[in-house]
Amino acid sequence: MSATGDPQAFFTARARSYARFIRLFRYQQGLRAYLARSSLLRSGIRVLDAGCGTGAVLLGLREAMAARGLTPGVLHGFDLTPAMLDFLRESLRAGAVAGVELAQANVLSLDALPATWRDYDLVVSASMLEYVPRERFPAALSGLRGLLATDGTLLLFITRDNWLMRPLIGRWWRSNLYTAAQLRQAFAAAGFSDVRFRRFPPRYWYLAPWGHIIEARR
Repeated sequence: MSATGDPQAFFTARARSYARFIRLFRYQQGLRAYLARSSLLRSGIRVLDAGCGTGAVLLGLREAMAARGLTPGVLHGFDLTPAMLDFLRESLRAGAVAGVELAQANVLSLDALPATWRDYDLVVSASMLEYVPRERFPAALSGLRGLLATDGTLLLFITRDNWLMRPLIGRWWRSNLYTAAQLRQAFAAAGFSDVRFRRFPPRYWYLAPWGHIIEARR
């Protein structure tokens, strides 16, 4: 399965449709539930949401930290598509959410990010790297690894390659899909040595057939 050749144009046309789609499956709530019990979160943490889209991860992470009485140190997010960033900015304004910095950038050209966007304790990415060409996927992982602090972690949520996701995500959303073996190979090629697969909390069991969760330490 191959992703669309122009994800920016694709998601410019579908930004609001995408937001409705993930809302239907309570995707943000599933991400928040995973993060709410994650040992990766602590006060003062520097976080980058790579491919922030409409904000499912970024907002879910912020809610999870607030529920645990934690205060983030830095919350940054970038996305390739201005329409997605505009949607997220609307959500931030509507929720009176402050302290989040956003930028437009391509995961394959991270040198376009502000010079201070480095040394993150946590880089999290959900449903974005599927849109990187397969042959560039390890390079994208390597670029994100380079943004981590020495003991930082990359947390990735990415679509599985299975019979259900091929029509639902692969064709409808024009996404690449990955097996666990393919992901292990790509992470190794990107320089990660500690790669662990995780699970969604039981309440969100129905998201398990959709995606892999990977925690990879620098």
